[in-house]
Amino acid sequence: MELSNKPLLTTSVHVQCQELAEVMVAAGVRHVVLSPGSRNAPLIIALAREPRLHKWVIIDERSAAFTAIGIAQRLQQPVMIACTSGSALLDYAPAVAEAYYRHIPLIVVSADRPAEWIDQNDSQTIRQNRALAPVVKQSYDLPASCNDGDQHWYANRLLNDAAITATTAPMGPVHINVPLADPLCQTVPLRPMARLISRPAVNSEISHNDIRHLASAVASAQQVMVVAGFHHPSPSLNAALKAIASRPNVAVLTETIANLCDDRFISAIDRTLGAMPSDEAPQYAPQLLITIGGALVSKVVKKFLRRYPAAQEWRVGIDQCTIDTMQHLTTRIDATPEQFFDQLLDAMRQLPAANSAYAARWHQLADTASKWHNNFIATIPWCDLKAFSIILPSIPDSYTLHLSNGTSIRYAQLFGTSRSIPCFCNRGTSGIDGSTSTALGSSLVAPDTETALLITGDMSFGYDLAGISSQYNSRKFKIIVMCNGGGNIFRFLNGTSELPELEQYFEVAQPSCRLQAIAAAFEFDYFEAGDADQLTATLSQFYACPRQAILAVHTPAQENATVLRRYFRM
Repeated sequence: MELSNKPLLTTSVHVQCQELAEVMVAAGVRHVVLSPGSRNAPLIIALAREPRLHKWVIIDERSAAFTAIGIAQRLQQPVMIACTSGSALLDYAPAVAEAYYRHIPLIVVSADRPAEWIDQNDSQTIRQNRALAPVVKQSYDLPASCNDGDQHWYANRLLNDAAITATTAPMGPVHINVPLADPLCQTVPLRPMARLISRPAVNSEISHNDIRHLASAVASAQQVMVVAGFHHPSPSLNAALKAIASRPNVAVLTETIANLCDDRFISAIDRTLGAMPSDEAPQYAPQLLITIGGALVSKVVKKFLRRYPAAQEWRVGIDQCTIDTMQHLTTRIDATPEQFFDQLLDAMRQLPAANSAYAARWHQLADTASKWHNNFIATIPWCDLKAFSIILPSIPDSYTLHLSNGTSIRYAQLFGTSRSIPCFCNRGTSGIDGSTSTALGSSLVAPDTETALLITGDMSFGYDLAGISSQYNSRKFKIIVMCNGGGNIFRFLNGTSELPELEQYFEVAQPSCRLQAIAAAFEFDYFEAGDADQLTATLSQFYACPRQAILAVHTPAQENATVLRRYFRM
């Protein structure tokens, strides 16, 4: 990271690049992830010489964009990324899509050739205009030059609009395309500060009549369920849900990455639903369902709620569009979950609690599932599930947990949430790309007392090797790689598990020896374990390691699938 305190004396000759740096800093951007290039030299000059920006340099654009997501999710701030022209912009696409569906304010900046050179067989020219349109809130093309007053005003107006759009709920990425002509590296003295158009926050409330009607519905319904998908850590939301979960007619179900923790919550949804007798399922179905947060990991709960639909279903959140996951939505409430539940609880203070055993019924089921889970874990042989039962409780309180997609997040879901360790996963698009880079980004801006721990699979780890190849690896970044023979989830899924192509085309197992060589190549300390005793002994050494470290946990692919099928009684 580079943050200069020296006075800024010169900057790029390109006025639109000057405006970009000044407007974004004035709008609150403090971090930029740059990728080297020639066409974006004016952007690099303007941003690198802005002393109020923290600069990070990541060569691979795909990794750079996911690193920016990690920074943004950790700080809850907008982050800028900037690349050169051509295919570099397209390499941003996976992370930009992830940011779009997780409402993360990425400011995506791409250098471009002037319009007259597009499709003229000139180097590094593609049609960049609106290239990311499906996964950004808005696309902007700055003027190729700002030599007159109107062009300058236009560029400034677009940049202000981009900053406002990215940071206004629902937040999300925007794309700013910047055509740049030669000379690319010429500099000029710094000019006065650019104009900033401010937009004060307006916290509109749900009307008194509406919230009174909603509160009455919650108070009177015999069976109310709140289901929380991924959400950033929010003490105020946690407190509000604790209060509403104390009502006997309300069951609160939370996923691991909802970052909600309390004994009143049902936090291990899949294992709890697995303990439900099929003939009793209707007794657990809600009459009123309230969903909050992002996309759910659990397919089991979605199947349950679609099969037993609630008479009323409310979606609470400031979303890009109408979210009707369970296919029976009746009410869309455009408010943050924090705002909604605070107002709801205030309106319910004078309303009597319903005479209901709904919450108690769910907690009894969760207790039954927990006992069965613990007994099952105690009897199984060495496998992924056994390894997770050892790893998850061992994580120090000062850590932030990152999970890759596939088996890592799904195994973690089975253990629930007993501690308030922040937990993240790229569930906006649920792809395996970028998990390592995202965890790296989080580690870059974490305080010295915090460590980012990534638990990933060997296939996901191999897919994002760029995430460990940067210059920024430190003791605040540690990785546990589940070496289970590749895409182990394909061995569990009904469709792919029976295919003759499973091992060659789906799992794609990698030689285990490569991981130690990769760790050495990028200066990570290396640890490994191949059974429960080794893992227990090695974890303390791994956590105490004063440098960046990788722990390889070797488990048998065939056994993993067999145990997981037994767990789900398949």
